[in-house]
Amino acid sequence: MSDPGEEIANLREQIRWHDCLYYDQARAEISDLEYDRLQASLCALEAAHPELVTPDSPTQRVGGEPVAELISVTHRLPMLSIENTYSVDELRQFAARVAKLLPGEEIAWAVELKIDGVAVSLRYENGELVQAATRGNGAIGDDITHNARTIADIPLRLNGESPPPVVEFRGEIYMANSGLVLLNEEQCAKAEEPYANTRNVAAGSIRLLDPKICAARRLRMFVHGLGDFVGDAPRTHAEFLERVKQWGLKPTPDVTICPDLETAIAACEQMIERLHELDFEVDGLVVKVNAFDQRDRLGNTSKSPRWVVAYKFEKYEAVTRLNDIVVQVGKTGVITPVAELEPVELAGTVVRRASLHNAEEIERKDIRIGDRVVVEKAGKVIPHIVRVEKHERTAELPPFPFPTHCPECGAAAIKDEGGVYIRCPNPACPAQLRERIRYYATRNAMDIEGLGEKLIEQLVAKGLVKSLGDLYRLQLGQLIDLERMGTKSAENLIAQLERSKTQGLARLLNALSIRHVGVRTAQLLAARFGTIDALLAAGGDELANTAEVGPIIAKSINEYLQSDFGRLTIAELRELGVVLELPASERVNAAGPFAGKTIVVTGTLQHFKRDEIERLITQHGGKPAGSVSKKTDFVVAGAEAGSKLAKAQQLGVKVLTEQEFRALLDRQA
Repeated sequence: MSDPGEEIANLREQIRWHDCLYYDQARAEISDLEYDRLQASLCALEAAHPELVTPDSPTQRVGGEPVAELISVTHRLPMLSIENTYSVDELRQFAARVAKLLPGEEIAWAVELKIDGVAVSLRYENGELVQAATRGNGAIGDDITHNARTIADIPLRLNGESPPPVVEFRGEIYMANSGLVLLNEEQCAKAEEPYANTRNVAAGSIRLLDPKICAARRLRMFVHGLGDFVGDAPRTHAEFLERVKQWGLKPTPDVTICPDLETAIAACEQMIERLHELDFEVDGLVVKVNAFDQRDRLGNTSKSPRWVVAYKFEKYEAVTRLNDIVVQVGKTGVITPVAELEPVELAGTVVRRASLHNAEEIERKDIRIGDRVVVEKAGKVIPHIVRVEKHERTAELPPFPFPTHCPECGAAAIKDEGGVYIRCPNPACPAQLRERIRYYATRNAMDIEGLGEKLIEQLVAKGLVKSLGDLYRLQLGQLIDLERMGTKSAENLIAQLERSKTQGLARLLNALSIRHVGVRTAQLLAARFGTIDALLAAGGDELANTAEVGPIIAKSINEYLQSDFGRLTIAELRELGVVLELPASERVNAAGPFAGKTIVVTGTLQHFKRDEIERLITQHGGKPAGSVSKKTDFVVAGAEAGSKLAKAQQLGVKVLTEQEFRALLDRQA
């Protein structure tokens, strides 16, 4: 006869395994029916043997009896609030204060999303969840263990054979936007009022007395910090997050570890641009010191830790009708869906359109023409659709059929390998051509004043321009005949086009609309190779070895340069007199005075602009950097140089004045 205890232990282990697959890895090995049968078998065995029921059994997630009231608990370590910043300048000021308190030390930063949920603390003793509490006033919160036990992201027992004696996780309980959509559909089916936003639902649900109601709300949790701990403590935030995953909890996603502040600022900007991809709300970003020993030495003020700051941005939301979805073809062929909205005021402006980014986003959010949608604008980011108010969908609306062919030229669309974008592969597509010409004329590219959007549309529609080279074949008579083009405007445009021929290789490389190549990459390539012929002769490996380029960008550049379209474009521009090289004086001098050197510029300069001196460093073989470390070779210090100068002196890095910098260049000349 089988042992009930062994059967129960085996069923619990199976259920925990399938929970891990489903919630942590978004995959399943068994059907819902098979999973339900495992749960039913465990429930039956535990009912027959109540003495074998344990607090960490999967059956305890569904919620027990309601509690009479919420009990106040004192946090072993206070849950302090964090300082807020609202601009990049304020971020730099914060980092300067940190650097001043850690003189001469390298400081790595962690950048993570600031989840808009409810701050909580989870305490585990010998691997078992013993208490969950809200932040409260930072010192005292409410015991919400009965509700926390119903949340799938919160394990009742930590994974692993040797959990720490005590570990306390800090994090955010939240509701996903997709979860709110489902909840509001259920509310309306019961003729009850829908909920306005995810944060209010999470905050209200977690403090309910009846855990069965909380269990039905599908709340989630991300861990972002460490409280009380007994045992072998992690040394860095990155190490802590790895342990969080190993223990079976979910760390805040997409955390980026950055070697210096400027890299962290760039990471912030990239994260903000990707907010539309998230299925949960954020109200900013968090920038924190990575090393725990540095955090300990920085300590806290009476209100907040000195080692972390929130980079916040204003968020605005409105609800409106989606009237249509149109698609646009970009300069590299990407087919982008755009929402046509019933006009709605948002952050002081009237919003009529919002990017839907790609086909996967439309499918994931189940966006359909005719839906009522929540539109959000955060910071300087263009408006995007957060979610559909599906409970207001009163009629059957068909899914949006994403085009299988280019809407402009009819070419069969292709999806990027391993990516989400669908694009038109035809470089002769009129839509691509219009966008390439528009970008070719921009200030950071060939800077052709007078070549505006309406004129570009006419030139392409009338067949006057079928390639970039055709711009330089335009005649005065052809331009005068166009709408809104008088003789003076036509003469000015011809002069602008002629002037653009001498803009040089760096601007041209940016202007060609090569995937992944922008202003900075174009400058680096031009400075290193000097001529378009040297670039054409370079292989993928040589391109990838260029500073800041790497294999992905190198592959894209190489594919363009070796393609029939790319070679034809370059040959045509060469024939028409466009300059395809840098002046010798601007090329990288591999034997220059700064060859292989990393140089930081700080303070106010009298004789150089910042971009000018950094360009000179690059041209003479050096690499401009934003922060001082042991790997820095020189620091060029101007007036009022601050923490970077102090750090250089602390590390023994050689410091140059502007005069000494110029003397090195003069000796080379």
